[in-house]
Amino acid sequence: MKPNSGTLVINIMNGGKAEAYEGVYQCTARNERGAAISNNIVIRPSRSPLWTKEKLEPNQVREGDSLVLHCRPPVGLPPPIIFWMDNAFQRLPQSERVSQGLNGDLYFSNVQPEDTREDYICYARFNHTQTIQQKQPISVKVFSMDSLNDTIAANLSDTDIYGAKPVTERQPILLTPTGSTSTKVELRGNVLLLECIAAGLPTPVIRWIKEGGELPANRTFFENFKKTLKIVDVSEADSGNYKCIARNILGSAHHVISVTVKAAPYWITAPRNLVLSPGEDGTLICRANGNPKPNISWLANGVPIAIAPEDPSRKVDGDTIIFSHVQERSSAVYQCNASNEYGYLLANAFVNVLAEPPRILTPANKLYQVIADSPALLDCAYFGSPKPEIEWFKGVKGSILSGSEYVFHDNGTLEIPVAQKDSTGTYTCVARNELGKIQNEVQLEVKDPTMIIKQPEYKVIQRYGQVSFECIIKHDSTLLPTVIWLKDNDELPDDERFLVGKDNLTIMNVTDKDDGTYTCIVNTTLDSVSASAVLTVVAAPPTPAIIYARPNPPFDLELTGQLERSVELSWIPGDENNSPITNFVIEYEDGLHEPGVWHYQTEVPGTQTTVQLKLSPYVNYSFRVIAVNEIGRSQPSEPSEQYLTKSANPDENPSNVQGIGSEPDNLVITWESLKGFQSNGPGLQYKVSWRQKDVDDEWTSVIVANVSKYIVSGTPTFVPYEIKVQALNDLGYAPEPSEVIGHSGEDLPMVAPGNVQVHVINSTLAKVHWDPVPLKTVRGHLQGYKVYYWKVQSLSRRSRRHVEKKILTFRGNKTFGMLPGLEPYSSYKLNVRVVNGKGEGPASPDKVFKTPEGVPSSPSFLKITNPTLDSLTLEWGSPTHPNGVLTSYILKFQPINNTHELGPLVEIRIPANESSLILKNLNYSTRYKFYFNAQTSVGSGSQITEEAVTIMDEGKEDWKKEIVNGSRSFFVLKGLTPGTAYKVRVGAEGLSGFRSSEDVFETGPAMASRQVDIATQGWFIGLMCAVALLILILLIVCFIRRNKGGKYPVKEKEDAHADPEIQPMKEDDGTFGEYSDAEDHKPLKKGSRTPSDRTVKKEDSDDSLVDYGEGVNGQFNEDGSFIGQYSGKKEKEPAEGNESSEAPSPVNAMNSFV
Repeated sequence: MKPNSGTLVINIMNGGKAEAYEGVYQCTARNERGAAISNNIVIRPSRSPLWTKEKLEPNQVREGDSLVLHCRPPVGLPPPIIFWMDNAFQRLPQSERVSQGLNGDLYFSNVQPEDTREDYICYARFNHTQTIQQKQPISVKVFSMDSLNDTIAANLSDTDIYGAKPVTERQPILLTPTGSTSTKVELRGNVLLLECIAAGLPTPVIRWIKEGGELPANRTFFENFKKTLKIVDVSEADSGNYKCIARNILGSAHHVISVTVKAAPYWITAPRNLVLSPGEDGTLICRANGNPKPNISWLANGVPIAIAPEDPSRKVDGDTIIFSHVQERSSAVYQCNASNEYGYLLANAFVNVLAEPPRILTPANKLYQVIADSPALLDCAYFGSPKPEIEWFKGVKGSILSGSEYVFHDNGTLEIPVAQKDSTGTYTCVARNELGKIQNEVQLEVKDPTMIIKQPEYKVIQRYGQVSFECIIKHDSTLLPTVIWLKDNDELPDDERFLVGKDNLTIMNVTDKDDGTYTCIVNTTLDSVSASAVLTVVAAPPTPAIIYARPNPPFDLELTGQLERSVELSWIPGDENNSPITNFVIEYEDGLHEPGVWHYQTEVPGTQTTVQLKLSPYVNYSFRVIAVNEIGRSQPSEPSEQYLTKSANPDENPSNVQGIGSEPDNLVITWESLKGFQSNGPGLQYKVSWRQKDVDDEWTSVIVANVSKYIVSGTPTFVPYEIKVQALNDLGYAPEPSEVIGHSGEDLPMVAPGNVQVHVINSTLAKVHWDPVPLKTVRGHLQGYKVYYWKVQSLSRRSRRHVEKKILTFRGNKTFGMLPGLEPYSSYKLNVRVVNGKGEGPASPDKVFKTPEGVPSSPSFLKITNPTLDSLTLEWGSPTHPNGVLTSYILKFQPINNTHELGPLVEIRIPANESSLILKNLNYSTRYKFYFNAQTSVGSGSQITEEAVTIMDEGKEDWKKEIVNGSRSFFVLKGLTPGTAYKVRVGAEGLSGFRSSEDVFETGPAMASRQVDIATQGWFIGLMCAVALLILILLIVCFIRRNKGGKYPVKEKEDAHADPEIQPMKEDDGTFGEYSDAEDHKPLKKGSRTPSDRTVKKEDSDDSLVDYGEGVNGQFNEDGSFIGQYSGKKEKEPAEGNESSEAPSPVNAMNSFV
């Protein structure tokens, strides 16, 4: 053993056998405070045994068959590396058809004639002893089908049937492993190797799948032409069934390997040294996991704790030792052993019981100097037992420092995050415990920052000119600054043309080589600032036209100062192409996680050609630089050399951790997984921990693979849980994560709201109240309450109808709500239900309420019929929504004169059970406007309006007649009175008899006209006379022809049965007979034609003007002319021979007649 050391040296170089030292070694270190022990160290000598002698028979095989050449190497320590070679020591070529298995055997999926050889040699290389053992050569002879047929033919007669079958294709069969299933056990963290080699012709192709899951990304590799599946760094999540499928054109074969991942013990919480003072309490915790779960045992000073000297202050509770009221004699070294069948863990933890007064290790009156607005860290390194409490004071008689402007670290350091000038002064650190108190003073000085108040500016100078860069600074008076000028980040050329002044740099007689970036650097003992400017040298005029273009890409990228988390990148800018570079963009590629994808890293000003880059662990970095000017971006530079950062513990934990139950008895914990480079190393996993909130429970933890969800089953319904998710990789854990609060799954609420009350505010609005349900019975997040209400029936109508339920939702913990849009005078029911995230709870008992009466809607219709000289008949329908008991109807009406002015308003109250009314004593030929509405006890409803016209008094007005040429289809009536109703009759007599039609219209109001009356013009009078003469001649001709034709049956009927309404034209003077209308009872409708019911008996007259013209649609043109046309259309009369003729509406006629 080395002196003053625990190292044991075993040297067999000068004699001795290694076998003599084979065994298990353990180191024990002991002093008066206790004993620590090391892990077991196993020493075994390496072995490289010879191959056993065996007689190898030649392998004779038919072309296309499969073949296995066994190696069976001797067992060595460590196991040998197997490879196949020939006599010339050349490795035998391998392919999808021929390959070496994991056991060293050589497999042929199908043999070919070229496989014939006599020197298949298996070699075993023992690396530790640096020896190679050789197996005897193996001979293989392949018979082709042609040669086999020739051999058979030579040994058989001509009459024999011979001939080997040609090479036939065969579907795959598995050479290894055999059978349909097998099992495999691997330890956590190891490399899992699964192998499938198949025979078949054509050569089968191997494919791997994991039943019920995916092969792990980034950890799965295929080797030996996909015959070997390799999964690195396996974990418990990789357990499962893996299927290999061998396939060719004839079919497939498969084999399922059931993989179980066991685990040697690994630490969850390793015991840590514990320093206690006499009388204090403490715990040692030793927690490990594994598969199967490891057993925990404790030792004290290397002796099992069960037989170690008793200590009354010590109590062992499984994986925890609890110390109570310790004494100095309780000091000892405790060992925790966690073991299962696959290994063990051993850790030492020193429990040191000390009684020491405080000591401050920081030198007294230490001076700290910082720049204003930067953090200041004042040290107070201390030691003592019990652990001293630290307090800071400022000044001699200052109070204890506290507040958000100070940060107090566990190691005693005082941090002032943003130091100001008034932070300068003396700070006192006081450390105290039960055994004493000590203090120490330090000094803090806060300096003004150094600033460049006038920076050098970009210059363009002609060749042979003079240029000057300014660099004026401002600094703290107690600091001594030094100013350094650099050109292109290097020292200035040793040239007398460069003149460095106090505040400037001047270059005389500028040449092209002076072109570049000039940097002014100001350094003090506490800070450093710099500023740069570019000098562009141009030729003296005349100068050619400048061509501006994007810059050329940077080149000569170099990485220097490689550290674990940073590296310095430098480059040489490309040609600016007459446009100064404004900035450089740095991008990086992660060749380990995302090869070929470039990400933005940072950017720097165009005057800077070096940058310090922050890096992440476990990333294979390459960098490139892009230059940018006003024209655009350059092409990327060539990538830099690659730099692989070391692995490290994760820096961060998953984000967006949530706990929401999907069922009443579970808790679904989700999080956003870390991205590739955030893992900081291989083997990314997550430690998921949870415990019920407000319950004195231990954390329950489980480590899962790189997933983003874990489901905890068997939880109580809707209980708060504290949740945290911590990232870990092969190097360790991320920082302790923050806790979040989640809830297990919700269930439907248990009870309904009680004490439901309804207050009816008016006929359409009600307010409902209820008592809130106890929060414990909600069993979930209270989202609000739902009020279901529906109309049962209308109190004014007893007929029931389809019930349509309405729902109103009131968010939050409200206990009342308004129900709008109710129907007056109706009966309603409602109930209330509480709502959580799962759904609705039970309904409260139905509550019945009634709405009071309201005002009714307008009557459903209003018709005005049977106009006479002094009366009109009104008919109406009851309101669609009476909204109560109708008490009466209110009718108001007033006349409208020729200028549309309204006359006096008359009001009539009508009983509610009436549906019609005859208004009498009205003025003839007068338009009336009617207003009609219904009433309940509450008030009047909305009204409906209508207009109608009484007919004119025919007894007071004489008929005026005009003779019109029979070829005309219109006639202008002149001299009419504005705003007056007129009745017009048009009659004609020809060979077929006499026909007539009539209509009523109303003229429009009087209008002022600025036009000259054409009727007073001489030329118009002469034209009208000529037209009248032609009409008279035509009538005479028609009269003569009629007399010559004799009498027709129609004429006879007219003579025998005189029509009471249509008198024949008198032949002596051609005038119409007297006309009377005794049965005009057709109603006048607003905006529609007003019909005149003139019944003509069939035996009286079979002809009418309606049969020949569209008298129903006849209207007046804008110039007053009649535009109805004869259509020659005759319809079959009804059985009783009645005909009706409709004239245009007075309103339409009034609108068209001017």
